[in-house]
Amino acid sequence: MWIRVLIVALCTFVIVGSSSPFFPVGEVGTDASLDAFTEHMDTRIPELMREYEIPGVSVALVHEGNLVWSNAYGYADLHKHTPLTKEARLRVQSISKSVTAWGVMKLVEQGHIELDAPVQSYLKNWSFPESSYATETLTVRQLLNHSAGLPLGDIFLRYSPKDEMPSLKERLSAEVFLFQEPGARFSYSNTGFNLLELLIEEVTGRTFSSYMEQEILLPLGMDHSSFQWSEVFDPPVPNGYDLKGREIPVYVYPEKASGGLFATAEDIGLFLTAGMAVNTEESSILDQKSIEELYSPNMEHLGLYTMVFDSYGLGHYIERLKDGSIAVSHGGQGTGWMSHFHSIPVSGDGIVLLANSQRSWPMISYVLADWSHWIGHSPLGMSRIATADFILWIVVGLILFLALLILWTVADGLLRRRLLIASLSVHLRWQRLIQLVTSLSIIAILVWCANQKYLFLTSVFPISSIWLGTSAFLLAAVILLSAFCINRES
Repeated sequence: MWIRVLIVALCTFVIVGSSSPFFPVGEVGTDASLDAFTEHMDTRIPELMREYEIPGVSVALVHEGNLVWSNAYGYADLHKHTPLTKEARLRVQSISKSVTAWGVMKLVEQGHIELDAPVQSYLKNWSFPESSYATETLTVRQLLNHSAGLPLGDIFLRYSPKDEMPSLKERLSAEVFLFQEPGARFSYSNTGFNLLELLIEEVTGRTFSSYMEQEILLPLGMDHSSFQWSEVFDPPVPNGYDLKGREIPVYVYPEKASGGLFATAEDIGLFLTAGMAVNTEESSILDQKSIEELYSPNMEHLGLYTMVFDSYGLGHYIERLKDGSIAVSHGGQGTGWMSHFHSIPVSGDGIVLLANSQRSWPMISYVLADWSHWIGHSPLGMSRIATADFILWIVVGLILFLALLILWTVADGLLRRRLLIASLSVHLRWQRLIQLVTSLSIIAILVWCANQKYLFLTSVFPISSIWLGTSAFLLAAVILLSAFCINRES
């Protein structure tokens, strides 16, 4: 028996060990130069891209308050073998929220709106749909910190740039409904930021895209960024690629504030520099008080997000580092896209990662771990994704080990004629019934997962989650087989 266990354990180790990626952190220490770190990135990022089958990545690095380096790897179009370049505008998805928050804060500074004033007081040409909660208590701040009590919104709705689309007001009328009391708790909402888009348009009398371009993007030097897609973008916006590697042509949303920004990694890097303590006195966009407001914790207890962040400010996630300083960040995910930035305002360090693949979260986690190690900080919350991926592989190994052990035991019993296959009606016992229910339950869960448009687990862990499903199915199959086997002596 022990020989069987050891052989199965060895086989499991070989299978899982050869399939699971593992990238140790710490190859470039705090004493390494900028050139040494960027050389490391030139090796590290392509390596991660190959492992996770990511077509293209654009990256920018901020150090001592300045944009010091950027690069692009891989392809904008796999089929045409079109290289991804640093000049390409990528979908940055929910990083748009951080930029939108600056646009809202600009209006606060100018005295056009107040953070704690009711949103309804600024909307003259649109009314809230009927709700069981009091919409008149919903404030601008609550929209910015995701405590408004509004739903996430339809994350699958997208259009070709040349398609006819519903208007912003039509989309808001369809999606703006309160499911909880405003201010009660954090609930991430694209809809809330899209309502801020309407607020900006109503208060300024300008389109959201125009206002953001003239008041935020261009003054920050973000010349290769726009909330409005254009067919004259040169180079064109790359294709995205979903979890299964399927090509996703460029698309747009009817709403722009929550996830509609097209930008280069360098431009997002410039955005980070504007909020850094070493540069705020030079900034003509927002004063220091406003930036501190954006970066101050507003909401804690973030649900799943608490695993990697401590709190949420206004359009920014916030993380308290071991030395007492804070890191601000935001990421984004859309069909075929992932993005992330991390910034430490007090030290002037920041990094931007934009990828045209939904398989990119582990890659982002590993790169952030390398970066935080290089700048001398403790591992960031996002680095826990790599740790969790490692733990998930251990779970996969345990399930696979159990499945192979049961399979060997059953096969050996059948070959040696100690077991025989019999219908459940023969010698039906609780053990056989439990085996049947367990196996069918696992299969039912796997079928349900396979039919979902989006699963958080497969998005965060694109390789290990597939192995988890495969090993779980194998376990269910061998348990089901064992349920039909009885001892010949019974």
